[in-house]
Order: sequence, then structure tokens, then C-alpha cells
Amino acid sequence: MDQTLPTTSSKSDRRSKSKTPQASKPSLVMAFFSCLAWLYVAGRLWQDAETRTLLASLLKQNSAQRPKTLTVEDKLTVLGCKDLERRIVEAEMELTLAKSQGYLKSQFKFKQSGSAPGKKLLAVIGVYTSFGSRLRRNIFRVSWMPKGDALSKLEERGIIIRFVIGRSANRGDSLDRNIDEENRVTKDFLILDGHEEAQEELPKKAKFFFSTAVQMWDAEFYVKVDDNIDLDLEGLIELLQSRRGQESAYMGCMKSGEVVAEEGRPWYEPEWWKFGDQKSYFRHAAGSLFILTKNLAKYIYINSASLKTYAHDDTSVGSWMMGLQATYIDDSRLCCVNARQDKVCSLA
Repeated sequence: MDQTLPTTSSKSDRRSKSKTPQASKPSLVMAFFSCLAWLYVAGRLWQDAETRTLLASLLKQNSAQRPKTLTVEDKLTVLGCKDLERRIVEAEMELTLAKSQGYLKSQFKFKQSGSAPGKKLLAVIGVYTSFGSRLRRNIFRVSWMPKGDALSKLEERGIIIRFVIGRSANRGDSLDRNIDEENRVTKDFLILDGHEEAQEELPKKAKFFFSTAVQMWDAEFYVKVDDNIDLDLEGLIELLQSRRGQESAYMGCMKSGEVVAEEGRPWYEPEWWKFGDQKSYFRHAAGSLFILTKNLAKYIYINSASLKTYAHDDTSVGSWMMGLQATYIDDSRLCCVNARQDKVCSLA
């Protein structure tokens, strides 16, 4: 037994020794490929790290060279206008004050005519007319309204008189051409190019007349006259001269009356409900003839875009005057209904 045991042991040792190198070959191959994979991954990570470092460096250089994006605050600081908002608010307040006082200078200038430079006119008289009123205009020209050289001499005295008319709804038609031709001969029209001459547009005509007249002529008074009255021109001039130097004067034959709420009746007021339960108009000058001083006419010009008009021009103007510190002057000589010796007007 003692001899066989060593023999058996030696054989098994030889078998185990012969199997060990064969079993280790796959492990070595796997370890080799693992090393290769590790080296590949490490290389890629190293390349990515270098790429990121390079990109970060380039981005930093570009951001340093790129102009800074200015904010609104930066721009205002550069321009020296950091307090621009405060200045705008102050300017708006000053503009509002100027408008309320009627002394704002316009950016739109008309060539002033009819007076020497620096000389202020006494009055601009606008006689409302229409396309079908040529006969009336001719009657005016041979009665109280001067024409030709007499009109020029009257202007030297500081009085401008013009027939006031708008344009046809069909611009450039025969109605417009006839007025232009008549004006070329008589030279006594004030043509309101921005106004459409129509009965339903009559309340807006006051806006255009006073706005245009106050830009074209520097006068103390602006007078609106209907073309269905006879005017004592010298009596009107005397009345105006007696009021010379008065500010914020709203002159005329003051009245009030019923607001007509029934559609179809004469003098119907579509916005009758605005005048209260009593349906009575506020105090205003009758539309046949009324007078405004320059600052009131200028107020209409400055605020014309926001002024509300009603069904009639006299009530419209009266509503504009209500919100101002206007002096209402009720002068019976300006009531044109009844002919009296002391009146400056009467119905024709």
C-alpha cells in the first residue's frame, strides 16, 4: 500500500499541471481585451476633456470680444436721458396746461393774409354758405358785404369777410368746380378742404371754420354768421371795437330751449337723453350770429379732434364753452329774429 499511494498521487498532480495552462488562456484573452477597452474609453474621455477645454477657451475669448448687449437702462444712461420718463411726464403736464389755456403753437402753419406783419386784425367774419346759395351770395355782395376794392379796403381796417364752404362728397365734381371758379372771380371764399359740405355735417363745420380761421389770420374776434340774415356791418364793427382787449368772450343772443326728442320733428336731437329729464338745452348763443375771442377759437382748433358735436352747430359750440372759463355776453343787438333800430342783424 505504501508503494501504490505515491504513484497515484503523482499522476493526479501531472494531470492538474497539464490542465492549468489550458484553463488560463481564455482569462488572459479576456483580460487583454478588457485592457484594450479600458484604454479606448480612457482615450475618448481624454479627447472629450481636451475638446471641452478648447471650446470653453474659445467661447470665453469670443464673449470677451463680442459687444455687450445694452439694456434700455444702459441706453438711457449713455444718452444722458436716465430721467427721460420724468421729463416726458413734465412735458405732458405742460402740454395739457397749454391746451387748456389755448396758447399752444401749431406745427401746421397757414400763410397768414389780409394784414400787415405784426398788425392784429379786429375780426374775421365767416358767412356760412352752401352750394345752392349763389343767389344769396350775390345779394350779400350788393347789400352789406363789400366786394372788389371795397373788400380790400375793409381788410386794411382789420376786417376779413369770407363765405365759408366745404367740399362736395364727390371731390372735384361740378359743385366744387363751380365754387373754385366763383372764388377765382370774387376772391371772397374760405374753402374748408377737410369738411364735407352737407346738412348733416353742419355741426362739424364750426370746428373747421374756427380752426382754419385762427391759423390763417391773427384777429381779436372770430364771427360766425348765417347767410339768411342782413348784417349792419358798421354796427358790428362798432360793437367789436368796444370789446377790444377782452379775453375769453363768448358773445351772442343767449338762449336755451326744448330738446326735441321725437324723431321726424324739426330740430330733432338724436342724443336728447343726455340733456336730463327736463329735456332743456343749456345756455348758448343762437346760431345766426355769435362771436368768439381768439383764445376760445384757438381752444377749438387745438382740441377739435376730441370735441363732441350735437345735432346743431350753436348747441355744439355752447357745449364746448361750458367747460371753459368763458365770459358769456348776452347782447340783444345780436338777436336777429326781430328787426329793431339798434340791432346789428336781422333775418333776410
